[in-house]
Amino acid sequence: MSVPSHIDSYYAASANDKKVRPKLEGEHRCDVCVVGAGFTGISTALSLAERGKRVVVLEGTRIGFGASGRNGGQIVNSFNRDIDYITRTYGEDIGQKMGKMAFAGSELIRERIEKYNIDCDLKHGNVFAACNKKQFEDLKSKKALWEAHGHNELELLSASSIQDHIGSGRYAGGLLDRKGGHIQPLNLVLGQAQALESLGGIIFEDSKAIRIEQGKPAKVVTEHGVVVADTVVVAGNAYLLGLIPEVEKKAMPCGTQMVATEVLSEELQKQLLPTGYCVEDCNYLLDYFRLSGDGRLIYGGGTSYGAREPGKIEQLIVPKMLKTFPYLKGVKIDFEWTGNFLLTLLRMPQVGCIGDNLFYAQGYSGHGVTNSHLMGVILADAIEGDRERYDVFASMPQYPFPGGRMLRVPYTAIGASYYIMRDKLGI
Repeated sequence: MSVPSHIDSYYAASANDKKVRPKLEGEHRCDVCVVGAGFTGISTALSLAERGKRVVVLEGTRIGFGASGRNGGQIVNSFNRDIDYITRTYGEDIGQKMGKMAFAGSELIRERIEKYNIDCDLKHGNVFAACNKKQFEDLKSKKALWEAHGHNELELLSASSIQDHIGSGRYAGGLLDRKGGHIQPLNLVLGQAQALESLGGIIFEDSKAIRIEQGKPAKVVTEHGVVVADTVVVAGNAYLLGLIPEVEKKAMPCGTQMVATEVLSEELQKQLLPTGYCVEDCNYLLDYFRLSGDGRLIYGGGTSYGAREPGKIEQLIVPKMLKTFPYLKGVKIDFEWTGNFLLTLLRMPQVGCIGDNLFYAQGYSGHGVTNSHLMGVILADAIEGDRERYDVFASMPQYPFPGGRMLRVPYTAIGASYYIMRDKLGI
């Protein structure tokens, strides 16, 4: 029988751990069964294993197969909706509590990397790049907002000083966040998976959950086995594939695309990103880019609503890359790939519990690297009886996309076109 493999990406090609975990067979008993071996699932499982829980993780394909092993690799603080929006929408109390969590995910990632000696090309610092004066004014407000919530490692960059960090004249200014950074994301999740296994956790790959039988205990059934657990955590995000329809209808899978160039000369690397920080611009459909550990430019951008696979990624992304760095014309593209993330209507993560012991978390809306790691600890806390932070997220409404499966994609695309036009007009 064939073994599922990762997609052909730079991350898969440079993965440190290529070991295939066994398929679930027979019946296994544990304290917690986690469905999904991405950032959310592995972070939850590792947090529980650190507390002595017996944990089994079921992965339908391979560890980090979805967005966790395909994303831009950028450690970006806060949430898709920033703390000021959260405060206006949900009240001062929720805003203050979310403000305390806005920078915790990036801290947790660094703690895990150090504690478990994970080799994932960690580099510190990220730059938010403004494409027009309006965006630059918004970055000034972001700096003040984050500083009001205790984050003081920020520096505003003028149109000239941003060129000390980005070899492009495209930007009107920027904001440097020294608590941000970037990593090889697949190696980060694989390193945490190894840490989980060192603590007695068990991971089964090629073991898609077919159904969940609720009860005390609950049962998670796969094609060849079953896991009996006191608690189940569903962390499939954009790859639930019909497992829990009432959860899936609350969010929409979206695709984002990336390319990785050939290894560049040190001189060209210094010309592109002199300080090695990763970058994302401030457009609604943003571009993001960084240098890999071995000196490639990884450039991503664009969104396909409904997670449709684009036919020719290179033709979509390279023009964006050349708009930022015209002098890269002719540089060879070695890898191109796409990955699905999950978008919620309110652009906030969704967390909840069905019955007494079936938890779920999903929908980081483009901020999954940091938020998913934090959510793993929050879910572990909730399972252990501490629901303070869990209740903050769970208190927020979770609306389905209007129009159902048939119309949610065109409705969302129409809405996005409004913001794209605002970006182009600089308003």
